[in-house]
Amino acid sequence: MNAYDWLQNLPFADTESACKVVEISFNNGSRKDFFRNNALQQFDKGDQVTVEGVSGVDVGEVSLTGEIVRLQLKKRGINEFDPEMKKILRRSNDRDIDLLKINKAREPEAVIRSRAIARQLKLDMKISEVEIQADGRKATFFYIADDRVDFRELIKVYASEFKVKVEMRQIGARQEAAKVGGIGSCGRELCCSTWLTDFKSVNTTAARYQNLSINQTKLSGQCGRLKCCLNYELDTYLDALQAFPDRAESIKVVRGQATLIKKDIFKNLMWYVLPDSNKQYPLTIDRVRKILSLNAQGVIPEELEAVDVTSSKQKEVEPEFVDVVGQISLRSLEKNDRKRKQQQKQKNTPPQREGGQPRQEGGQQRSENNPQREARQQRPQGNAPAPKGNRPQQQRPQGRPEGGRPEGGRPEGNRGESNRDNNNRRQQGGKGDQSRNRPPKQPGQPGQPGQPGQAGQSGPRQGGGQGKPPGEPAN
Repeated sequence: MNAYDWLQNLPFADTESACKVVEISFNNGSRKDFFRNNALQQFDKGDQVTVEGVSGVDVGEVSLTGEIVRLQLKKRGINEFDPEMKKILRRSNDRDIDLLKINKAREPEAVIRSRAIARQLKLDMKISEVEIQADGRKATFFYIADDRVDFRELIKVYASEFKVKVEMRQIGARQEAAKVGGIGSCGRELCCSTWLTDFKSVNTTAARYQNLSINQTKLSGQCGRLKCCLNYELDTYLDALQAFPDRAESIKVVRGQATLIKKDIFKNLMWYVLPDSNKQYPLTIDRVRKILSLNAQGVIPEELEAVDVTSSKQKEVEPEFVDVVGQISLRSLEKNDRKRKQQQKQKNTPPQREGGQPRQEGGQQRSENNPQREARQQRPQGNAPAPKGNRPQQQRPQGRPEGGRPEGGRPEGNRGESNRDNNNRRQQGGKGDQSRNRPPKQPGQPGQPGQPGQAGQSGPRQGGGQGKPPGEPAN
């Protein structure tokens, strides 16, 4: 048992009255004993100390000190001032600890060899554990046996085999489980390996009082015996069952004899079943007593008058959900979704023009019928600047005479004279402006062959002066 020292931080004014006994644990806590601290050294929990052993010394670990040890001595009925109590010799040094490790390493092999020897001697026993003293002079053999075992010959063989002083100690299945340890069905560490020290007998009557099904698998622990925890709440159940009527295992009604199957101490109900059905009828304690009194008078009631055991807690109403799939259209969300998809598509795929070439970066589409753009594209590769003004470029018909302007460029001549003629024309009543505002001549309507068109209808002039025929080159 591991006890918590809840008094270790409390100061004590009188050091003479302090407890001089220390609890020491051996073999990882599987065995504990009390030793007197005559040297009055200050030991803390977890310190390794060397104590008196059987014909030698042993090494253990301090588990409890102070006033809490006095409470443990009182619990186990040990006299604090017993002169035969063994003493603490010193703190363990390196030599003691090394010797302890060497002898502890012999224990697994000793267990295997001792079991083989017991099997050879045909003894009905099981060696559970072997504990060798720190100095290697004594060995304790823990065994399990159902009947009495004559191991006088076995002790002689063990002593000659292991060269130690042999001590045989019989333990039960619960003590073996406590030494092995483990996790119970409750999810916690076994009670017998943590805090339970005395093992009381457990029988199936404890399970019947608590209305538990007699299932050997569920009621048994790791030791193979009934679980010790069946006794924990047994007294509470026995106190609660005193309020229930006695000799109420069967009651008589018109439908037959009802048989008691369960007692509920939490709701104070007694459950009965009729022979003609498997339905269970819960009855109150007062109703059962009344039926028993009627049966004692020779009266058989018609009904059991079972009570309703439905929970008085208001049942939570689950919200009802309606399937509205296809009835409501979220148009705004769908519209935004379509717009987002279109924008993403425009970003990923650049738009194409009619000729198969992508548009210019800028996001605005220019008109294909822009006359300035066509004139700029048809301008010859030279140093001559483009013509001023917004006059559209007229397309020449195919039937133009040979003396016309050469294709794809401006006529050769004196640009200065052409500019002076244009200025003179603007001064003479704005004829040039009117000519610019007139619509261009459509293709397929050329003038008379050999004669130039009217002013402003045929684009820029061909020569430098007025009155010259179109076929005559300019000076």
